[in-house]
Amino acid sequence: MEETKKFATNKLNLNILGIAIFVSFLFIAIAAGIISPYNPWDRFEPYLSPTQSHILGTNDIGNDISSELLYGARVSLIVGFGASIIATFFGILIGLVSGYYRGLIDEILMAITDIYLMIPRIPLIIILAALMRPSFWIIMLLIGFLWWPTTARVVRSSTLQIRDASFILSAKSLGFKDRHIIFSDILPNIIHIIIPKFMLTIASAMFSEASISFLGLGDPTMKSWGMMLNFAFMKGGLINEMWWWYLPPGLCIVGVVFSLMLIGFSLEEKENIVMGLE
Repeated sequence: MEETKKFATNKLNLNILGIAIFVSFLFIAIAAGIISPYNPWDRFEPYLSPTQSHILGTNDIGNDISSELLYGARVSLIVGFGASIIATFFGILIGLVSGYYRGLIDEILMAITDIYLMIPRIPLIIILAALMRPSFWIIMLLIGFLWWPTTARVVRSSTLQIRDASFILSAKSLGFKDRHIIFSDILPNIIHIIIPKFMLTIASAMFSEASISFLGLGDPTMKSWGMMLNFAFMKGGLINEMWWWYLPPGLCIVGVVFSLMLIGFSLEEKENIVMGLE
């Protein structure tokens, strides 16, 4: 019993740490226009080392790197949240329908899901992004439309577990329509399973956007952490050991992804403990 309490306390501490880190980055993204020392597109003397007026120096065209970093949080988080919302929406819809109706519908939807799961997503996005005009919105949509299968599987599994529960059977006997049962009775009872998946999808989407942008396939008109890494690599920041070009955006990506993974895994672990106690 004592070990269980200690384990739960450690998980709670990790969850709080993850929330604290994520909220900090969220605040930076929201308040970027207020706390940023300059407009990220303003130009100063290029190739400046960190100074009092430019704490992270300037890049090859004179943009203030600290301002780019603050505004980059906004772009990276918007992509992460937007892609995760799209992926979660489709995952919930497909998972609920598949798990509730079972039979042929379930087989068809799960066959489609399996095909999506077999597709190497990052290489596919790289190919599609290369064929299309680099765009912030296109990248977000591509990630969202390719990241739903794992959510669909989790939702389907949970739906199968409760579709024959007494309160669902009672709703059917009272004549409620399937749509009402699915979205008013089943969905609210599995939302606690969807939330951790949503948080982990944000982390995966942000990391994917950074990877795509680093390869030069991101939107050059938007300041994101991935694009900052791309410019640092392309303009000699890595070769010339100008750490202030690549280290801050790299650490920010790691920090946000790490915080979201802490939150997601902690919530999943909490749910597993509750399910075990039941």
